[in-house]
Amino acid sequence: VQLQASGGGLVQAGGSLRLSCAASGLTFSRACMAWFRQAPGKERELVAAIMRSSSSTDYADSVKGRFTISRDNAKKTVYLQMNSLKPEDTAAYYCAAQPCISSAYYTAARDYTYWGQGTQVTVSS
Repeated sequence: VQLQASGGGLVQAGGSLRLSCAASGLTFSRACMAWFRQAPGKERELVAAIMRSSSSTDYADSVKGRFTISRDNAKKTVYLQMNSLKPEDTAAYYCAAQPCISSAYYTAARDYTYWGQGTQVTVSS
């Protein structure tokens, strides 16, 4: 299984970025997907999670109303649209995948088996 994340970069506060994560080697339409982030000296934390069918999503309180997770099962890709970025959003962002049943999604890092390599997001003030 490979998860290839892209789309990170340097942006000013208030700006936007769109992260993408292309999956291969797993049945994407049967996988729960999520984005996590980790800042230096901090634990990895959930940013957003999405069910197989996109029928349900979950977000960290700190990003609700600013970030949107979505997926395209035909393209085997999950996205994270990030708007109104703040300096505290600065972190390495990781996509994660876990085969799951249709009614599930997971919010803990320990529940995910497959991880991408991370893409750096830096927000300047």
